[in-house]
Amino acid sequence: MLRKSELLPMIDKLAATCQGTVAEIAALLACEDHEVLAYLFAKAHGVREAAFGRDIYLRAIIEFSNICRCRCVYCGINRDNQKQQRYRMSGEEILALANTAIEAGYRTIVLQSGEDLWYGREVLGEIIKRIKTYDAKVAVTLSVGERSYEDYAYWRTCGADRYLIKHETADKSLYERLHPGHRLAERLACQKQLQALGYAMGSGFMVGLPGQTLEILAQDILLLQEMEVAMAGIGPFIPHPETILAAAAKGDIALTEKALAITRLLLPTVHLPATTALTVQGGRLGALAAGADVIMQKATPEDKQRLYEIYPRPVKEEYSLKEKRQLLITQLDQLGYKGV
Repeated sequence: MLRKSELLPMIDKLAATCQGTVAEIAALLACEDHEVLAYLFAKAHGVREAAFGRDIYLRAIIEFSNICRCRCVYCGINRDNQKQQRYRMSGEEILALANTAIEAGYRTIVLQSGEDLWYGREVLGEIIKRIKTYDAKVAVTLSVGERSYEDYAYWRTCGADRYLIKHETADKSLYERLHPGHRLAERLACQKQLQALGYAMGSGFMVGLPGQTLEILAQDILLLQEMEVAMAGIGPFIPHPETILAAAAKGDIALTEKALAITRLLLPTVHLPATTALTVQGGRLGALAAGADVIMQKATPEDKQRLYEIYPRPVKEEYSLKEKRQLLITQLDQLGYKGV
């Protein structure tokens, strides 16, 4: 365990050079010294502020299908979960929700689903084009998994701006245990295709996966840097009761916040959400303090939210999407941030 006198200069070095080694990052992840962690978070918050000022970007996410062809062992909507009630929204349902979000003031619409191939190239392309007719300046982010280069290219021509496809873990053997039938190399190949097509590409990983080490977490952060991501979702692992990892321990919030802060130092201008998984565990404020600059808000109707359960989370909708946005803006303002 490194001493405070060694860790504090290390934080300065990471912030100044945006470079770190696996050993250095793992040492900071292992640190439990309150003074060192306060310095780490303050440094990360300062880097975020230098890049984005007081702005926190509010994005509306539409979870339009919980049907998935994959068997990821941590995910509640994986195809092997026979207890999961399934749904699939029509194009008109998706467009109505997107229009409501735009009218409420959201400038980014995130379209997310399981890997549901019913939404073919043209079907999803038409939805993207229609959203762009509502407001050409609104960004459309896709998160629909591994698809062909031709699909990615077509959606880009239709107006898709960003694509989120997390690597989940940088360790090849762990990745392939968690994703039966899939290979890490294939996931990274998709990311490279998206980069080549001009998408703002997003990745990310979970903290606290069974079998994960601090060194693997350090490799996760460095992989984000290697892939030159524009955004990165980092959240704690939350076990789902209908998966084979049901009895596994939850990912640690404090460790997740350390990973966020270190990522902010190494990638000063990357967009880092205070992820839903963190919010469920009560970690939104800590994420913002650690350098996060994005908050996703659910535009999915409550009845569908309850069915889009990658991990267990409470759903209690008391406000309209516009009201939720204004409430969040007010809360952020009281904390010294500006919701945009």
